Parts: sequence; C-alpha cells; structure tokens
Amino acid sequence: MDAQLPDSTADTEAYLRLLTQHDRWLATYVYSLVASTTDAQDILQEVKVTMWKHFASFEAGSNFRAWARKIATNQILNYRRAAQRHPKAELEEQFIEAVAAEIDRRADVLDRKADALRICLRKLPEAHRKIVVWRYYEDCGVEEIATKSSRSVEAVYRLLSRIRSVLNDCVSRQLAQVSST
Repeated sequence: MDAQLPDSTADTEAYLRLLTQHDRWLATYVYSLVASTTDAQDILQEVKVTMWKHFASFEAGSNFRAWARKIATNQILNYRRAAQRHPKAELEEQFIEAVAAEIDRRADVLDRKADALRICLRKLPEAHRKIVVWRYYEDCGVEEIATKSSRSVEAVYRLLSRIRSVLNDCVSRQLAQVSST
C-alpha cells in the first residue's frame, strides 16, 4: 500500500468525519489487543497517522471499520515485532491474529445489531427515548431519572425493563427481516 496523502480539503474533511465517527470504536479495538496503556496510546497514534497517509486508497462508501481494523492489526503486529519485549512474541502474535480474526468475524453481526438498535430506538415514543438517553448515554442513575421524569424509582425500573424488552423484540424482528432479504 503506497502512501498517498489526501490531496483536497474534501478528502481531509471526509477522513476527519469517518475518524471522529469511529474513533471510540478504534480505540477500544486497539486497547483490547494491547496490554500496556502506554503502548496502546502509541499504537493508536501510529494507526491514525497510517490511516491518514493511506486515506487516498480508501474507497468511499466501503467499510471504514474493516479498513481501519486491518491497519490497526498490522500496526499492533509491527509494534510487537519491533519491540520484541517478550520471549513469547510469536505466541502473542498468533494470539493477536486470532483475536483480530474473531473480531472481524463478529464485526458484521455486531454492526447489523447496532443498525437494528438505532432503527428501533427511533421507533420508541419520545418520552421513552429520553429515558434511554438518560440511562445509557448520560449514565444517569435510576433515582436521577425518577426525579427528572417525575416518576417513582420503582416505576422507572419497570419502565426500563419494558423498554429493554420492546427494544430486544424489535431488534430481533429487524435482524430477521435483514436475513430474509
């Protein structure tokens, strides 16, 4: 893969948008495969630089995560080879490759589930969506949600249980629809 830096402002904006959209996922991926936080930070930085250098070879509309995952896996393996800190470097390399392959295998399923969940969240009534956002995106406790929504703590627990059940059923239906088409 030859390095061809993006040559336009549009390319730069496209790269930054994609990176921002997938940054948390990419960091989680790298940190899950590297034991040392310091090493993971260094590798993540190298991954982003390498992605930038090779962004011109990325096909717009293709799977950015798969492309980024491949670059990240290669950077992790290169880092391990260069560091050779452990006598078990070959075993670690095989382990990383096996974990990366398993993540690749499961990534499509997880992406489909995430897409289905987004669709299902949009179908919820606004008041229920607000409860989900408070609980799972803003990390509010049940007591705080009870106060914000003028409900009892028990009512919030019951409502969250019903919402989870509705979302689970909806996601299952969405996945069944996708697999039948």
